[in-house]
Amino acid sequence: MKRLLAIAASGAAAVFVVSWALAQGADTRRSGYQEMGAALRAMQDDDTANPGMLWVIEGRALWSKPEGAAGKACADCHAGESAMEGVAARYPAFDAASGRPIDLGQRIARCRVERQQAEPVAAESRALLALSAFVARQSRGQPIAPPQDERLRPFIAAGETLWRQRQGQLNLSCAQCHDDNAGGRLAGATIPQAHPTGYPIYRLEWQAVGSLQRRLRNCLVGMRAEPYAYDSAEYVALELYLMSRAKGMTFEAPGVRP
Repeated sequence: MKRLLAIAASGAAAVFVVSWALAQGADTRRSGYQEMGAALRAMQDDDTANPGMLWVIEGRALWSKPEGAAGKACADCHAGESAMEGVAARYPAFDAASGRPIDLGQRIARCRVERQQAEPVAAESRALLALSAFVARQSRGQPIAPPQDERLRPFIAAGETLWRQRQGQLNLSCAQCHDDNAGGRLAGATIPQAHPTGYPIYRLEWQAVGSLQRRLRNCLVGMRAEPYAYDSAEYVALELYLMSRAKGMTFEAPGVRP
């Protein structure tokens, strides 16, 4: 964590540049959805064809199921599904108890332990992905709205530093693909600008729903770098930076990608 904070300062300038460009009306951002073919866009748009909706349905059932020693369900604390509208579009958020930001999955997992007094759910587990997909679904169509929290600034900056840091045997950075060569082709597929508008997301490659952390791990492996452990501070910092870049873009979970 200290290392992340130490490298944080260099990132603020680029966030300012993005904000300035948006203010000038020069928004050239494109989501992964816009880069897909008509068939995949239709699959995402139709809830009866979107495979990610199976996780949403499962998540809705878990939402109402009492768990743990407290015998509480998520629904017992939150005022209906509508209470979750916009929540996913505002994560990661700063967690005062730990003094650091946490993502949506970490928030759900913490509620399960602290409020329901239930067994922890592992990162990338079916139950956590289902609950995350259900909560994220309630924000579909809303603009991504990162918290305007000064405490997040150093972590966002740290995420940008990681984004631009060359890694692995191929000595590549995320920015080289998704900034410098976005819109180009890699292995027959269009390189997206990497806006996290649709997570948790169903990928045909996975035949399952996965988190943004899983996607970031895939990229690190592709760079032949050592992936961070699930729930690491590095993934949350990267997500914070990416969400700050995507501010105002439409949230669309559960998305569908190749």
